[in-house]
Amino acid sequence: MTTQSSAVFHRSARKVPPQAAFGEGCWIVDSQGRRYLDACGGAAVSCIGHGHPAVIEAITRQASELAYAHTGFFTTEAAERLADLLVADAPEGLTRAYLVSSGSEAMEAAIKMAHQYHREIGQPGRRHVIARWQSYHGNTLGALSAGGNRQRRAFFADVLSDMHHIAPCYAYRGQLSNEDAATYGRRMANELENAILTLGPETVSAFVAETVVGATLGAAEPAPGYFRRIREICDRYGVLLLLDEVMCGMGRTGTMHACHAEGIAPDIMTVAKGLGAGYLPLGAVLASEQIHQAFREGSGVFQHGHTFVGHPVACAAALAVQTIIREEDLVARCAAQGKKLRVMLHERFADHPAVGDIRGRGLLQAMEFVSDRRSKTPFDPGLNIAARLKARAQDLGLLCYPNSGTVDGLRGDHVLLAPAFTILDEELSLLAELLGNAVDDVVTETRV
Repeated sequence: MTTQSSAVFHRSARKVPPQAAFGEGCWIVDSQGRRYLDACGGAAVSCIGHGHPAVIEAITRQASELAYAHTGFFTTEAAERLADLLVADAPEGLTRAYLVSSGSEAMEAAIKMAHQYHREIGQPGRRHVIARWQSYHGNTLGALSAGGNRQRRAFFADVLSDMHHIAPCYAYRGQLSNEDAATYGRRMANELENAILTLGPETVSAFVAETVVGATLGAAEPAPGYFRRIREICDRYGVLLLLDEVMCGMGRTGTMHACHAEGIAPDIMTVAKGLGAGYLPLGAVLASEQIHQAFREGSGVFQHGHTFVGHPVACAAALAVQTIIREEDLVARCAAQGKKLRVMLHERFADHPAVGDIRGRGLLQAMEFVSDRRSKTPFDPGLNIAARLKARAQDLGLLCYPNSGTVDGLRGDHVLLAPAFTILDEELSLLAELLGNAVDDVVTETRV
């Protein structure tokens, strides 16, 4: 099919992608019968695989009973039960769930929630949001303003809100030779305090960060103690800590929430992607009781909303997904399969001349590519390593999530891997084999 014969406004205006026909487990099959091992879950979404009968049954049952009810008039059993489940094992203090339709929408709502909260408690001067470069928080204008992905921001820079950014916690390139990991983490966390003091503590609303950085930086974990120090700084200056776990949360990194491994809890947290596992679009904002109380005792209304918030069919699907994850102990399986994947990646790529770093947690793993390992020099951006790797892998029957601009928004390439928690050992082996072939092919072409 050519672009002229498709009425869809595709991501690429020059090419129509293959047509996905059906999915089974970790595989997607196109209309020509070609099978693709989905090693990235689309975008770290398909955490339980395709075609789970319990989810399909839940969607069918809810749609037959009640397809839609506007939250200005009603709540629904599906929304109430899902919210109860989410707050039951949420980080300490998060007691309310605001249900939306995507990760970007969740981030937009969370930023507005923080902004209104300070006005509810009589601190209208708190208007600044601080985030980090090399982050990604979504594609709505507010979420994009918070994000630090320079490529995605470029076309829209003149309409973005004025938000502030500090350096990411990116040990592969940022940690000094005379620093241990904890010292590096504290140094990077202290950038937040410096930014707050520069802006004026009474003017800062929230600090926004991905607990484990996803698409833009490639599964970059925080240094030990980084978020404990961030939490201390936020508490000292009355700044809300807003953690974006849209990609890294809901079990993806081997704990139900990535911040569990950091020993801290945020004031607000966003989740999506694996929340509904792709069966229907859904995201959520989890908020502390303190924030909800301020709204309840203040204006009484969150001045925000979209038509499809709390959609009952989407909530029913997510409730089924989350029930399956808990009943089948899939978070523990994610952690175990993630360790196996890391071993396989090291076996295949640890000595590869074009692989500078292998990193990640659980089944959110990544590799960063370099033209020279000793100097960590990235490939020339003009070589389009990430795009070529994606295309070559798909030709071989593997779906992976490469990205460019890893180092500074322009230079650097990495590939992100985020398969379903249910991926089998033999599928992990095939993943490593196909990815190795794709990397070898692209690097060989580049250096000929």
